[in-house]
Amino acid sequence: MIMARSLTPRDCYALINLMVKEATGQDATIQAVDPSTFVSVGETILNTGHENTLNAISMVLGRTMMAVRPYKAKLYLINALNSGLYANRIRKISYYAREAKASGAFNTQLYTNHAMDYDNGNNSGNSTASMWVQNQPVPLELNFSGSSTWQDSTTVYEWQLQQAFRDEASFGSFVEGILTEKANDIESQKEGFNRMNMLNFMAGIYDLNAVTGGAINLTAAYNAKFGTSKLTNDLLTTDFKDFLEFFVSTVKTISDTLTNRSKKYHWSPAKVIDGVNYVLLRHTPKSKQRFLLNAGFWRDAESRVMPEIFNVNYLDIKNFEAVEFWQNEFEPTKISVTPAIPDISDPTEQTAGTAVTLSHVLGLIYDEDALMTDYQLDTVNTTPLEARKGYRNTWYTFRKNAINDFTENGILLYMAD
Repeated sequence: MIMARSLTPRDCYALINLMVKEATGQDATIQAVDPSTFVSVGETILNTGHENTLNAISMVLGRTMMAVRPYKAKLYLINALNSGLYANRIRKISYYAREAKASGAFNTQLYTNHAMDYDNGNNSGNSTASMWVQNQPVPLELNFSGSSTWQDSTTVYEWQLQQAFRDEASFGSFVEGILTEKANDIESQKEGFNRMNMLNFMAGIYDLNAVTGGAINLTAAYNAKFGTSKLTNDLLTTDFKDFLEFFVSTVKTISDTLTNRSKKYHWSPAKVIDGVNYVLLRHTPKSKQRFLLNAGFWRDAESRVMPEIFNVNYLDIKNFEAVEFWQNEFEPTKISVTPAIPDISDPTEQTAGTAVTLSHVLGLIYDEDALMTDYQLDTVNTTPLEARKGYRNTWYTFRKNAINDFTENGILLYMAD
């Protein structure tokens, strides 16, 4: 399915709600999610009675405790941009690598550049061209456009609930609890948006593996290296120590490899000029590398096997976050996603990829510019008092763009038999 990323904001509240339910254990079984229309991948979501307003708070009897505490959204490593309210498109310009030219400074086996009566031209093809021959840069422009929006709100009553509390202070604590819990709702929604963005990138890497080589099946890689036929369950249980040694070595090798300017682990859109094929090369310094790893696997590795070497400093990836689960709290290593990916045959469009379901995803290593959330609008507004009914509404409005740039480096580490 071909689809252009619309500049008209898309309402993503339903997807955000789904992501929050998965993340907070409200859905005990993982649900297939489809963020393909919400991610921009570049184009070339009691017996004593109750008060009768909310019908949920008992009439006051004694001390009241507010069961609420602040929550902070996870997945903080995802790069945050702020293009503001007046922009819903980010233009990113990269440059294709250009090859060296034949030397005109000497006579070589290819060209005679210095000879009687030769000028600074190409002399019937016997010498290189003049110094004025143009060698233009070859840019690649990707536009990450569009936005996803949702709203939330809470109602605060001016006087209707006082009867349920002993004094003004306890009522103030109640109102503070309402606002804190609503802030927690919003943090979960923001986390859900980031989680959707991350899941799209994971599934996208898997779908584009033939192009980028970024999806690495560690079970297959282990068996290929050691000439064995181990199953995933074997490697995570009886052979865990051996597998962990292999895992650490693999991660360190990947991290080092990313510092090389290379065609590996990203998509290079086809570019041909005058019969010459141009390639988009990328490198990711250590300081720009991001590493998300399943927290359960991390804890097992630290506590059971090699705590002395299985740590962030040894792996030499400073920007690290242990993630308790990728999509569903009850199935922490599983993902089920239909991603938005570039249309390789027509880079002017993006398309929905093939549905990806993986049972054992261990981690994600990526360039900070590959996975970004663009914050376009994040605002809070409160209505005046409703004079007849005596309440105020506070409205929270969000507009963001989830950005996956598959021309930047990204590696998905998973296990499958």
